[in-house]
Amino acid sequence: MARPSTEVAALDAGLVTAVGLGLEATCAAIRCAIDAFADTAFIDDAGEWVVGAQVPLDPPVRGVERLAKLLAPASRRCLGSADEPPESIPLFVGVSEPERPGRRVDQDRLLFPLLAAELGHALDGRSEIVPGGRIAGALALVRALELLRSGGARFAVVAGVDCFLSSPAIARYEEERRLLTKANSDGFIPGEAASAVLLGPPAATGPWLRVASVGFGSEPAPIGSENPLRADGLTEAVKRALAAAGLRFRDLDCRISTLNGEQYWFKEAALTEARCLRDRSERIAFWHPADCVGEIGAASVPCGMAVAFVAHRKGYAPGREFLLHASNDDHQRAALVLRAET
Repeated sequence: MARPSTEVAALDAGLVTAVGLGLEATCAAIRCAIDAFADTAFIDDAGEWVVGAQVPLDPPVRGVERLAKLLAPASRRCLGSADEPPESIPLFVGVSEPERPGRRVDQDRLLFPLLAAELGHALDGRSEIVPGGRIAGALALVRALELLRSGGARFAVVAGVDCFLSSPAIARYEEERRLLTKANSDGFIPGEAASAVLLGPPAATGPWLRVASVGFGSEPAPIGSENPLRADGLTEAVKRALAAAGLRFRDLDCRISTLNGEQYWFKEAALTEARCLRDRSERIAFWHPADCVGEIGAASVPCGMAVAFVAHRKGYAPGREFLLHASNDDHQRAALVLRAET
């Protein structure tokens, strides 16, 4: 279901990725196409080191504690940018889908207490964990918009955190021939990241992004399916988001996607463009941050929003209208429109 336009703005953002421990460092690396891909401690079936995009944490920790340490700096920046006490601002945090290999069963229960300990203060009682994989950020965004539109809060933070660098995840994706290795070129590079975006009333001065619309769709031919791919789900999500924002596909200046290197997602994106773009256009930029940060799952949507925010603030955005689209391994698809304002 598409969400109507709303006067809600993205006012600041935070990022922690393998190419940068902060917003500016990460976005500068992505703009320059710099990656941090390196051999990890994991070995594939051929005895080769698995290449990944790992965030350097000192001291190194694992599991849910690692997710909390990734998420804390990104969240702290956003909470500190609002003119309200950080403990009174709700967080909507997207995380991996429940069926993700290697996911701890107690992850959702432990994440907020560990995050609060890292931040040094309690979290707002309205904060939520939103499982959902790559589209989790879009689901969290809808929750935040509903709260802000109803007047239940002035500010909210939409965030995401994920990690694909675990033995069960590496083993499962290699078994399914989805991991990029020397023996398989049609795969992704596992990564980890945390991202956050501060939402609130439009800024009186300075650059900001208007959250114009969100749309969702359902794909009958998900990755691994034997059904022919027509990109029905992503096309549906994109058309709903564009319609709610009052735009056509040709009006866009930039697309930001969760493409991770697997051919399936490139084919889906190309089919979506072919079905939505009725007039020839060569000016729509196409960005996919996973080229630099690897597959970051639930952190993807807030990361894309942060990249758009910095591009607008720094003056290198290709225009005003951004489309961000995300696809899960299952049928779920999401798209959102962001509009640059000053």
